[in-house]
Order: sequence, then structure tokens, then C-alpha cells
Amino acid sequence: MSPRPNVSEERKNQILEAAIAVFARLGFHQSRMDDIASQAGLSKGALYLYYKSKDAIVAALLRYFFTQQFKQLQTFVEAEEQGSVTQQVLTLTRQLVQAMQWISRMMPIAFEFYALAGRDQEVRQFLKQYYQDYRRELTRLIGRGIEQGEFQAVDAQAAATSLVALYEGLALLFFVDPEAAGWAEQVEMSVRFLLKGLQSGEVDREDGSTAL
Repeated sequence: MSPRPNVSEERKNQILEAAIAVFARLGFHQSRMDDIASQAGLSKGALYLYYKSKDAIVAALLRYFFTQQFKQLQTFVEAEEQGSVTQQVLTLTRQLVQAMQWISRMMPIAFEFYALAGRDQEVRQFLKQYYQDYRRELTRLIGRGIEQGEFQAVDAQAAATSLVALYEGLALLFFVDPEAAGWAEQVEMSVRFLLKGLQSGEVDREDGSTAL
């Protein structure tokens, strides 16, 4: 007997998709819970069973996006792929660029993510934990490059923090100016600069690790 679908989760996803559409059409501040309920095909009362406010919806969107990003990174690191860590980091970077294209649908509330963190301690704690976990996984990956002799014997956590800061800074640039020419190329070029600084110069160029 197949398991019954989780109707509650399906309904939450339905509401989040409706919220993205409404925010994109009306803007965050002009959108009302009534608009979201109508877009989702629900009564306002049914909507409030799942989310009590627009802030709650934004928080749910934030958690969904960041959780998916972390799961992707964790799966990638735990796979312990053989070969160049440099190329693995570049692969992660390209996945991040793809994720930013997805989040561009939510541009009207992109800044609300961080504004909400400023006024909601629970959301702020979620983001804090997310960055700690993300940095931990990148530290593992960079440490692997050090063990393989691909990277210099640097502080792996400090290098991971620099990479996270680079990702977040470029993400902010995307939020501010999504039409910026060559944004995706700039992300990869910036990461390549950082990786070049990490490399020991003692690895085989054939694996692509020094051919930046």
C-alpha cells in the first residue's frame, strides 16, 4: 500500500508558489493576504491555518531556499568525489548561479529576507545556523584539497569563510542589479581568483586544478 501524500506540505507549497506570483505582480508591500489566498484558490481563513502573516510566508520562502541550498552542498561534499577540489568548487559555484536564476522570480521580496532577519530573532537564528553549517561543509571540502596537496596549508575555515563572503557579496550584487552584464561570468571569475590563491602549485595541470 503506497503512503498517502502529505496534503499539508502540498498545500504549503501551493501557497508559497501563489505568494511568489502575487509578490512579483503587486510588489511585497502592496500585496495582501487576500491576494495570496485568491491566487492559491483558498479562503482567507484556510490561508491563515498555514501562515499568519506575510512575514511568515517570507520566512517560509527563506527557509525553503536556504535549506535546499544547504542540502545540495552537503550531498555534494559527502559524495567525496575523486579528483580536483578546484573543479568541485567551480561546479558548486555554477549550481549557485542556477539557484540565483530561480530566486530571481522572488526579486520583489529578496531584500525582505534580510529585513525580516533584522526584526525576527527566530529567522536571524536560522540564518546564523545556516551560515555556520554552510561554512562547515565548505571547510571540509577545502580541507580535502589541502590533504591532497592541491591547496596550500592554509586555515581551511578562514578560506571557507572567504568563499561564503564572496558568494553572499555577489548574491547581493545580483539582488541590487540583476540586469548587470556578465553577472554569472563575474561570479565564476571571482571564485577562480580565490582558488588560484589557495593552490599550492604542486598539482598536475592535466586535472584542471591549476588551469584557472
